[in-house]
Amino acid sequence: MHNTLLLAIVVAVALAFDFTNGFHDTANAVAPTIATGALKPRMAVALSSVFNLVGAFLSLKVAATIASALVAQNLVTLPVIFAGLIGATAWNVTTWYFAIPSSSSHALIGGVIGAMLVLAGGHAVLWSGLISKVIVPAGLAPLVAMIAAAVAIFSAKRLTTKVDRDTSSMGYRFGQIGSSSLLSIAHGTNDAQKTMGVVTLALIANGTLASNSSTPAWVVVSCAFAIAMGTFFGGWRIIRTMGHGFTHLTPQQGFAAQIASSAVILTSSHMGLPLSTTHVATGSIVGVGAATPGQPVRWRLVRDVAMAWVITLPAAGLFGALSYYLAHLIGGTYGVTVLAIVAAAYVTFLLRRSRRHVISAANVNDLWGEPVAPVEVPTVVAA
Repeated sequence: MHNTLLLAIVVAVALAFDFTNGFHDTANAVAPTIATGALKPRMAVALSSVFNLVGAFLSLKVAATIASALVAQNLVTLPVIFAGLIGATAWNVTTWYFAIPSSSSHALIGGVIGAMLVLAGGHAVLWSGLISKVIVPAGLAPLVAMIAAAVAIFSAKRLTTKVDRDTSSMGYRFGQIGSSSLLSIAHGTNDAQKTMGVVTLALIANGTLASNSSTPAWVVVSCAFAIAMGTFFGGWRIIRTMGHGFTHLTPQQGFAAQIASSAVILTSSHMGLPLSTTHVATGSIVGVGAATPGQPVRWRLVRDVAMAWVITLPAAGLFGALSYYLAHLIGGTYGVTVLAIVAAAYVTFLLRRSRRHVISAANVNDLWGEPVAPVEVPTVVAA
């Protein structure tokens, strides 16, 4: 059944989620660049937003996976997609507030699956696709990224053994501008497509598109701009955690981490896997730290972030399930509208509260111990 108003609300919420995905995951591409001083923070996020936009137009394989390989298209309804997006957005903003680099991708997938389970039960979820395309890659991605980053930093050291330290550092800082741009393209290619896939699923559920239809051009454009704008605003709280929370990055290490992340993410995008770019970027940063003799790594933070990764799918699924239940309890478009207002109020509350609780380099050191050299970042927390 066609419901233009409900479809419009779902698309608006999807773009809002895409925006939160952008500012939540900004750190994946720019944190090493900022931490080593290769670029000033505002310039880094501006550059990243441009290349996120470019990356969003390069492929649609991940969008096709989200739209067709995780839940049964013939059973999906607009309220289910809406509830899944609300659950994912709530989890994104909550983890951003606590400066936890969780997975926006898994939040989105978990939210939609949680709502789908309430609507139609377990048979509506394509479990084989979920396991092979989401859960297994989620477990392997950080490990593969760590190994790739270790190989990259070893190679970088071998290539510059006869170069003095100052010249090497300057060269790698320039190299980081390129590697950060490449990583931003990779992020846009993978993450923007996830929202494209969900919007395509909504269009199919509304009867606007036939089953297994490709993603319309206007969906690609709107999702690309939404994630680029989110990136431009910058998730400074998570940038602090990624940039100097896990370990102290040198320009050489930052370059190696970003190159390794780019390779892993671009490969997964080519294979149509909705990989968590956060898992990959974190694994690469930890990998270059662990591969450097005598360099401290905050393993307590690594452990806590990994725990957040484990609970993201079920937690976002619970948020999605609860959102669907409440919207269904109120009924129809009214239920969706009320829930959208409640979600907007929650997001506004956290944004206002965040401005009174700034996460600084000193805060990170107090929380996780093992002092790491601080990095200059903007003192004003923006979304």
